[in-house]
Order: sequence, then structure tokens, then C-alpha cells
Amino acid sequence: MLNVFIGYDPRQPVAYNVLQHSIVRHASEPVAITPLILKQLPIERRGLTEFTFSRFLVPYLCGFKGMAVFLDADMVVTGDIAELVNGTSAGNAVSVMKDQPEFEWASAMVFSCGLCGKLKPEYVETASNEDLFRFKWANAVGEMPPEWNHFVGFQEPKDAKLYHYSQGIPAWFETRGLAEDSAWDTERNLITKTVSWKDLMGNSVHAPAVLKRMIGRYQ
Repeated sequence: MLNVFIGYDPRQPVAYNVLQHSIVRHASEPVAITPLILKQLPIERRGLTEFTFSRFLVPYLCGFKGMAVFLDADMVVTGDIAELVNGTSAGNAVSVMKDQPEFEWASAMVFSCGLCGKLKPEYVETASNEDLFRFKWANAVGEMPPEWNHFVGFQEPKDAKLYHYSQGIPAWFETRGLAEDSAWDTERNLITKTVSWKDLMGNSVHAPAVLKRMIGRYQ
């Protein structure tokens, strides 16, 4: 089972739903996806978002065992997340995309949880920004492949396996108009899509009651 944690922002729940759907749709292995909702976690610290600091609780939430992924909410995945996890060295406490500004390194991380023993709630609650975001707690910082954190609006458009809309997801007029909008739009459209009731439920044991109720509306 692959463990993926997503930073949840209650101001834009659509971002979480689009991202988690994109992960599941492209995954070749079972995936457990957990939203990091601050009120459910053993810290109170927040920053620009509610998950600014809670992202560093991922190894703790995994019992400091196995590999786990953290992703910011404003992303969409178009590749197989299993490829990212299985292709990341377990010898580094954390792996990130290093060809981006350092303040963005923590936006997508693959943790080797057993090497992250310092990331207990008390430490995450009180450690300095520099200690956390410059990975002073890590034995080594590995590098993710560049296609797994493409920064939309900063980098030239290209095929990628993860698009990061750090200027804002294309749900708003202000952030639309880029070539990468289509990747996010595709997933958003899919999560609102369904076949007809007849195709889905027409042969079920519940169908007669529904049809009877429907006929009653027009009598």
C-alpha cells in the first residue's frame, strides 16, 4: 500500500479532491490517501496554510515506518505515483525537487519514514522554519526526478507527471490561460462525471422502488 498525504486547505476543498482523484486514477498499486486536516492532528501550528507545518508530521503518522509521499494541495498528478515511490532511495530521509527555489522544496516530498525520527509533534510544533524547511533533521536529502514537480507559470510548458499550480489552481479567472490548465481541468471534469441512473442502477434491487416513486410524481 502506498501512503500519500495531501495538505488540506478548507478554503479550496476542490484542490484536494482533484489531486486525490488524479493520484488514484493513474496509480498502478493500491494507494491510501490522507488529507492533513489541522484540527485532527497533534499540533496547532499554522502558517500561510493550515498544512504549512503539519506536512512534517507524515513520518510520525506512518509510525516512522516505510515510505510516504507528501504533496501540496495545488497540484495534479498525471503519472503513476508508484513509480515515484519505488524509484526513490530509502537511504535518504527525504527526497525533493532540488532544481526549484529552496522555499519550494517541501511542496512535494518522499519520506523514508524510519530515518525521520526527529519529526515528532513536539519538534514540528516548536522547531524554527529554517530547521524544518532546510531539512536540518534529515541525514540526507535526495532528489526527485524533475518531471515530478513542474512549476506552472514559472517553467516553460512541458509534459510532466506532476503539475504544481503554485500561483493558484486554474479554478479562478485570474490563474487561467496557461497550457497546463488542461491537466487540472481534465481531472476536475472527471470527478463530477457519472453515467445515467438507468445505466448504473436500472438492474438493481432498488430500481422498482425508485421507478414507482418517479411515476407517482406525474400522476
